[in-house]
Amino acid sequence: MSKTSDDKTRVPPVPETVAIALDYDPLTAEDAPRVIAKGKGYMAERILEIAFEKGIRVREDADLAQILAAVDVDTEIPFEAYLAVAEILAYVYNSNNQLPPTAQAGT
Repeated sequence: MSKTSDDKTRVPPVPETVAIALDYDPLTAEDAPRVIAKGKGYMAERILEIAFEKGIRVREDADLAQILAAVDVDTEIPFEAYLAVAEILAYVYNSNNQLPPTAQAGT
């Protein structure tokens, strides 16, 4: 049975996928992480595909994505996002069994 626009039962729309790509070089610590790509729908799916193809860790955080989606590409993340992004960077380094380069330089 197919549904038509006259049906009373509707499937709720699926929220669009949002993806934000960040770049951060801890060796130039005076700079905050930057948004290098962002997108919704198809563009978000492409960003995720590229990340998976390159072995880049992906973390889902809808609240942070909402904050970062308002940031222009090639712009530093806002101060309000520092803690959340720091936690994600710690997760990535831990998942890769690495220390950030600045921490390695002292050892």
